[in-house]
Amino acid sequence: MAEFEVSGAPQPEATAELLAALLEYNAGFVGPHNSQPISVLIRDPETGKVRGGLLGRTRYRWMFVDTFFLPEDLRKGGIGSRILMAAEEEAKARGCIGAYLDTGSFQAPAFYEKHGYKRFGTLEGYPLPGFSKFYYAKRFGQG
Repeated sequence: MAEFEVSGAPQPEATAELLAALLEYNAGFVGPHNSQPISVLIRDPETGKVRGGLLGRTRYRWMFVDTFFLPEDLRKGGIGSRILMAAEEEAKARGCIGAYLDTGSFQAPAFYEKHGYKRFGTLEGYPLPGFSKFYYAKRFGQG
């Protein structure tokens, strides 16, 4: 019999064990995952504090953008484009063939579309009615 545990704060060891088991299972079908974190950060030059940037990972020859944020005073000046392009270049150097991400309808869909990302899915009503979550992908070398 299995014992169930429901938690709002899973132990890091349990999270690591579950991910390792899944990646090992997947390797039997698609080979090694070569998973690595990726980040491009913008820091305050005086304090060194992180002000914005991109966090994600590369795995199975794809880059996943998990978190991308810039404060208002750093938007509209090309910094976001430079961050995204730097992450894409690093992903390409790691052998990635594309990138994928999700963004809210109130966040940055036009930004990603401007950079060649194509919407492949929509989750209506997330995070609340009247909003949507959009799923995007971009194959490198195709705009």
